[in-house]
Amino acid sequence: MAHGGPVKRCVVLLSGGLDSTTALAQAIADGYAPTALSFRYGQRHARELESAGRVCEHYGVAHAVVDLDLSSFRSALTRREIDVPMDREGGPDEGIPVTYVPARNIVFLSIAAGLAESIGADRVYIGANAVDYSGYPDDRPDFLEAYERMLEKGTKAGVEGHPVRIAAPLLDLSKADIVRLGMKLRAPLELTWSCYNGGDRACGRCDSCRIRLRGFREAGFEDPARYEEGVR
Repeated sequence: MAHGGPVKRCVVLLSGGLDSTTALAQAIADGYAPTALSFRYGQRHARELESAGRVCEHYGVAHAVVDLDLSSFRSALTRREIDVPMDREGGPDEGIPVTYVPARNIVFLSIAAGLAESIGADRVYIGANAVDYSGYPDDRPDFLEAYERMLEKGTKAGVEGHPVRIAAPLLDLSKADIVRLGMKLRAPLELTWSCYNGGDRACGRCDSCRIRLRGFREAGFEDPARYEEGVR
Protein backbone atom coordinates (compact mmCIF):
# COMPACT_ATOMS: atom_id res chain seq x y z
CA MET A 1 0.00 0.00 0.00
CA ALA A 2 1.32 3.44 -0.92
CA HIS A 3 3.32 5.61 1.44
CA GLY A 4 2.50 3.81 4.65
CA GLY A 5 -1.22 4.67 4.49
CA PRO A 6 -3.95 2.45 5.91
CA VAL A 7 -4.18 -1.01 4.41
CA LYS A 8 -7.20 -1.44 2.16
CA ARG A 9 -8.65 -4.88 2.71
CA CYS A 10 -11.07 -6.87 0.60
CA VAL A 11 -12.44 -10.37 0.32
CA VAL A 12 -12.33 -12.08 -3.08
CA LEU A 13 -14.59 -15.02 -3.85
CA LEU A 14 -12.17 -17.41 -5.53
CA SER A 15 -13.39 -20.59 -7.19
CA GLY A 16 -10.08 -21.24 -8.95
CA GLY A 17 -11.54 -20.44 -12.36
CA LEU A 18 -10.70 -17.88 -15.01
CA ASP A 19 -13.13 -15.20 -13.90
CA SER A 20 -12.51 -15.29 -10.15
CA THR A 21 -8.74 -15.37 -10.68
CA THR A 22 -8.95 -12.32 -12.93
CA ALA A 23 -11.12 -10.61 -10.29
CA LEU A 24 -8.42 -11.36 -7.69
CA ALA A 25 -5.77 -9.87 -9.99
CA GLN A 26 -7.96 -6.78 -10.42
CA ALA A 27 -8.40 -6.40 -6.65
CA ILE A 28 -4.64 -6.44 -6.22
CA ALA A 29 -4.23 -3.94 -9.08
CA ASP A 30 -6.81 -1.74 -7.33
CA GLY A 31 -4.50 -1.54 -4.33
CA TYR A 32 -6.25 -3.99 -2.03
CA ALA A 33 -4.73 -6.53 0.33
CA PRO A 34 -7.09 -9.42 -0.43
CA THR A 35 -8.23 -12.42 1.52
CA ALA A 36 -9.37 -15.09 -0.92
CA LEU A 37 -12.43 -17.11 0.09
CA SER A 38 -13.23 -20.52 -1.37
CA PHE A 39 -15.82 -23.15 -0.49
CA ARG A 40 -15.75 -26.89 -0.19
CA TYR A 41 -19.48 -27.22 -0.71
CA GLY A 42 -19.95 -30.75 -1.97
CA GLN A 43 -19.11 -29.96 -5.58
CA ARG A 44 -18.43 -32.77 -8.05
CA HIS A 45 -14.66 -32.52 -7.78
CA ALA A 46 -11.86 -30.83 -5.84
CA ARG A 47 -9.91 -29.75 -8.93
CA GLU A 48 -11.09 -26.14 -8.80
CA LEU A 49 -10.16 -25.88 -5.11
CA GLU A 50 -6.68 -27.13 -5.92
CA SER A 51 -6.43 -24.39 -8.54
CA ALA A 52 -7.63 -21.77 -6.07
CA GLY A 53 -4.90 -22.84 -3.65
CA ARG A 54 -2.24 -22.57 -6.34
CA VAL A 55 -3.46 -19.12 -7.36
CA CYS A 56 -3.24 -17.95 -3.75
CA GLU A 57 0.27 -19.39 -3.44
CA HIS A 58 1.23 -17.54 -6.62
CA TYR A 59 0.11 -14.22 -5.15
CA GLY A 60 1.05 -14.97 -1.55
CA VAL A 61 -2.42 -14.00 -0.32
CA ALA A 62 -4.40 -15.38 2.62
CA HIS A 63 -6.78 -18.15 1.63
CA ALA A 64 -9.80 -19.13 3.71
CA VAL A 65 -11.62 -22.34 2.72
CA VAL A 66 -15.05 -22.86 4.26
CA ASP A 67 -16.70 -26.28 4.47
CA LEU A 68 -20.34 -25.89 3.54
CA ASP A 69 -22.39 -28.96 2.61
CA LEU A 70 -24.75 -28.06 -0.22
CA SER A 71 -25.02 -31.66 -1.45
CA SER A 72 -28.76 -31.64 -0.70
CA PHE A 73 -29.22 -28.75 -3.17
CA ARG A 74 -30.45 -29.97 -6.54
CA SER A 75 -27.76 -29.26 -9.14
CA ALA A 76 -25.56 -31.18 -11.53
CA LEU A 77 -22.60 -29.66 -9.67
CA THR A 78 -23.62 -31.21 -6.35
CA ARG A 79 -25.57 -34.34 -7.33
CA ARG A 80 -23.76 -36.99 -9.34
CA GLU A 81 -27.01 -38.58 -10.48
CA ILE A 82 -27.66 -35.42 -12.54
CA ASP A 83 -25.57 -35.31 -15.71
CA VAL A 84 -23.61 -32.20 -16.61
CA PRO A 85 -24.98 -30.95 -19.97
CA MET A 86 -22.51 -31.37 -22.79
CA ASP A 87 -22.26 -29.74 -26.21
CA ARG A 88 -25.03 -27.20 -25.58
CA GLU A 89 -25.24 -24.66 -28.39
CA GLY A 90 -27.67 -22.07 -27.05
CA GLY A 91 -26.18 -21.07 -23.72
CA PRO A 92 -28.46 -18.79 -21.70
CA ASP A 93 -31.08 -18.82 -24.47
CA GLU A 94 -31.83 -22.43 -23.55
CA GLY A 95 -32.82 -21.38 -20.02
CA ILE A 96 -31.16 -21.81 -16.64
CA PRO A 97 -29.18 -25.07 -16.85
CA VAL A 98 -29.07 -27.89 -14.30
CA THR A 99 -25.56 -26.75 -13.29
CA TYR A 100 -27.22 -23.85 -11.44
CA VAL A 101 -26.78 -24.36 -7.68
CA PRO A 102 -29.84 -22.82 -5.98
CA ALA A 103 -29.00 -19.53 -4.24
CA ARG A 104 -25.26 -20.32 -4.29
CA ASN A 105 -24.05 -16.76 -4.77
CA ILE A 106 -26.47 -15.53 -2.11
CA VAL A 107 -24.93 -18.00 0.34
CA PHE A 108 -21.34 -17.33 -0.74
CA LEU A 109 -21.71 -13.55 -0.72
CA SER A 110 -23.28 -13.67 2.74
CA ILE A 111 -20.29 -15.51 4.17
CA ALA A 112 -17.92 -13.24 2.26
CA ALA A 113 -19.67 -10.14 3.61
CA GLY A 114 -19.47 -11.53 7.15
CA LEU A 115 -15.76 -12.21 6.72
CA ALA A 116 -15.26 -8.75 5.26
CA GLU A 117 -16.97 -7.13 8.23
CA SER A 118 -14.87 -9.26 10.59
CA ILE A 119 -11.50 -8.25 9.11
CA GLY A 120 -12.30 -4.61 8.39
CA ALA A 121 -12.63 -5.03 4.63
CA ASP A 122 -14.83 -2.65 2.67
CA ARG A 123 -15.24 -4.70 -0.53
CA VAL A 124 -16.15 -8.16 -1.68
CA TYR A 125 -14.91 -8.93 -5.18
CA ILE A 126 -16.82 -11.45 -7.24
CA GLY A 127 -16.08 -12.65 -10.78
CA ALA A 128 -19.73 -12.51 -11.81
CA ASN A 129 -20.30 -12.01 -15.52
CA ALA A 130 -23.57 -11.27 -17.27
CA VAL A 131 -22.38 -11.40 -20.90
CA ASP A 132 -20.74 -14.75 -21.76
CA TYR A 133 -22.14 -16.90 -18.98
CA SER A 134 -24.40 -19.90 -18.38
CA GLY A 135 -27.55 -17.94 -17.58
CA TYR A 136 -27.51 -18.06 -13.78
CA PRO A 137 -29.80 -15.45 -12.16
CA ASP A 138 -27.25 -14.67 -9.42
CA ASP A 139 -24.68 -13.40 -11.92
CA ARG A 140 -26.77 -10.44 -13.04
CA PRO A 141 -26.47 -6.71 -12.27
CA ASP A 142 -29.93 -6.37 -10.71
CA PHE A 143 -29.15 -9.19 -8.27
CA LEU A 144 -25.87 -7.61 -7.17
CA GLU A 145 -27.54 -4.19 -6.77
CA ALA A 146 -30.29 -5.73 -4.64
CA TYR A 147 -27.70 -7.60 -2.59
CA GLU A 148 -25.83 -4.40 -1.82
CA ARG A 149 -29.08 -2.81 -0.61
CA MET A 150 -29.64 -5.79 1.66
CA LEU A 151 -26.15 -5.37 3.17
CA GLU A 152 -26.99 -1.74 3.92
CA LYS A 153 -29.92 -2.87 6.05
CA GLY A 154 -28.76 -6.19 7.48
CA THR A 155 -25.21 -5.67 8.72
CA LYS A 156 -23.62 -3.62 11.49
CA ALA A 157 -21.36 -1.91 8.97
CA GLY A 158 -24.40 -1.08 6.87
CA VAL A 159 -26.53 0.47 9.58
CA GLU A 160 -23.50 2.45 10.79
CA GLY A 161 -23.20 3.99 7.33
CA HIS A 162 -20.24 2.18 5.80
CA PRO A 163 -21.65 -1.02 4.27
CA VAL A 164 -19.52 -3.62 2.56
CA ARG A 165 -19.73 -3.05 -1.18
CA ILE A 166 -19.80 -5.65 -3.92
CA ALA A 167 -17.19 -5.19 -6.65
CA ALA A 168 -17.91 -7.06 -9.87
CA PRO A 169 -15.26 -5.77 -12.28
CA LEU A 170 -16.03 -8.37 -14.96
CA LEU A 171 -19.80 -7.97 -14.97
CA ASP A 172 -20.15 -6.29 -18.37
CA LEU A 173 -17.15 -7.87 -20.11
CA SER A 174 -17.24 -10.55 -22.78
CA LYS A 175 -15.24 -13.67 -22.05
CA ALA A 176 -12.67 -12.50 -24.60
CA ASP A 177 -12.40 -9.20 -22.73
CA ILE A 178 -11.90 -11.09 -19.47
CA VAL A 179 -9.08 -13.11 -21.05
CA ARG A 180 -7.48 -9.90 -22.32
CA LEU A 181 -7.79 -8.29 -18.88
CA GLY A 182 -6.32 -11.36 -17.18
CA MET A 183 -3.38 -11.32 -19.57
CA LYS A 184 -2.87 -7.57 -19.09
CA LEU A 185 -2.85 -8.03 -15.29
CA ARG A 186 -0.48 -11.00 -15.62
CA ALA A 187 -2.94 -13.22 -13.80
CA PRO A 188 -1.77 -16.86 -13.60
CA LEU A 189 -4.43 -18.14 -16.00
CA GLU A 190 -2.40 -21.30 -16.54
CA LEU A 191 -3.26 -22.28 -12.96
CA THR A 192 -7.02 -21.90 -13.39
CA TRP A 193 -9.67 -24.59 -13.82
CA SER A 194 -13.07 -23.92 -15.36
CA CYS A 195 -14.42 -27.36 -16.30
CA TYR A 196 -17.56 -28.60 -14.52
CA ASN A 197 -16.09 -32.10 -14.63
CA GLY A 198 -13.02 -33.22 -12.71
CA GLY A 199 -10.04 -35.24 -13.89
CA ASP A 200 -6.59 -34.41 -15.15
CA ARG A 201 -7.84 -32.72 -18.31
CA ALA A 202 -10.79 -30.41 -18.94
CA CYS A 203 -13.58 -31.98 -20.96
CA GLY A 204 -13.92 -29.12 -23.46
CA ARG A 205 -17.63 -29.90 -23.89
CA CYS A 206 -19.47 -28.52 -20.85
CA ASP A 207 -20.85 -24.95 -20.94
CA SER A 208 -17.97 -23.60 -18.88
CA CYS A 209 -15.29 -25.15 -21.08
CA ARG A 210 -16.98 -24.06 -24.30
CA ILE A 211 -17.40 -20.46 -23.13
CA ARG A 212 -13.79 -20.38 -21.92
CA LEU A 213 -12.37 -21.85 -25.13
CA ARG A 214 -14.34 -19.39 -27.24
CA GLY A 215 -13.13 -16.50 -25.08
CA PHE A 216 -9.47 -17.39 -25.52
CA ARG A 217 -9.97 -17.93 -29.23
CA GLU A 218 -11.73 -14.57 -29.72
CA ALA A 219 -9.10 -12.81 -27.60
CA GLY A 220 -6.35 -14.20 -29.81
CA PHE A 221 -4.61 -16.24 -27.12
CA GLU A 222 -4.09 -19.96 -26.69
CA ASP A 223 -5.85 -21.39 -23.66
CA PRO A 224 -3.13 -22.81 -21.35
CA ALA A 225 -5.54 -25.36 -19.84
CA ARG A 226 -5.04 -29.03 -20.73
CA TYR A 227 -8.03 -30.51 -22.52
CA GLU A 228 -9.07 -33.96 -23.59
CA GLU A 229 -7.53 -35.15 -26.85
CA GLY A 230 -9.05 -33.55 -29.93
CA VAL A 231 -10.53 -30.56 -28.09
CA ARG A 232 -9.58 -27.02 -29.08
